Amino acid sequence: MGPADPQHLEWMGLALEEARRALTTEDVPIGAVVIGPDGTVLGSGRNEREAHGDPTAHAEVVAIREAAARLRERSVLDGGLGDGWRLEDCTLVVTLEPCAMCAGAIVLARIHRVVFGAWDEKAGAAGSVFDILRERRLNHWVEVYAGVQEEECGALLREFFSAHRSGESGRPQPADGSGDPSPVA
Repeated sequence: MGPADPQHLEWMGLALEEARRALTTEDVPIGAVVIGPDGTVLGSGRNEREAHGDPTAHAEVVAIREAAARLRERSVLDGGLGDGWRLEDCTLVVTLEPCAMCAGAIVLARIHRVVFGAWDEKAGAAGSVFDILRERRLNHWVEVYAGVQEEECGALLREFFSAHRSGESGRPQPADGSGDPSPVA
């Protein structure tokens, strides 16, 4: 793999900012941004499964929904009839290789390219476990750029899971070990 595209590095920085925001709700720190054909951010997202109790609130899906809404808004303002859901010529940048659900959403949204940081050897669907994004039997194929700021993206996830395994999450810990986080009176 050659040197990383400077634009991909810049966009991954935005995705990493989103990932860090997920820590405030104790969600797994994964962040994503959708970049429009003109290089502007159309949508951004972070994992919000814990925050909203929504199993589909992955960073990619949140960013795709926001980008589609923004494109629909733009189309209406321009007097067009654009549907907003076709994110053709857009780039999705995400800190972790997309899972099967997110890869399916990427294909259905017609996103042109995906740039991701860390590989997901357990559930990745952009080349590690599955390769949905480049599956020739589907109606849309995606360009994939893997390993952009891989070490930084992976370190954020390793630190998060290490802290959770050792009980160092952001939630208050029980003072008496009972499961009740309030101090014993």
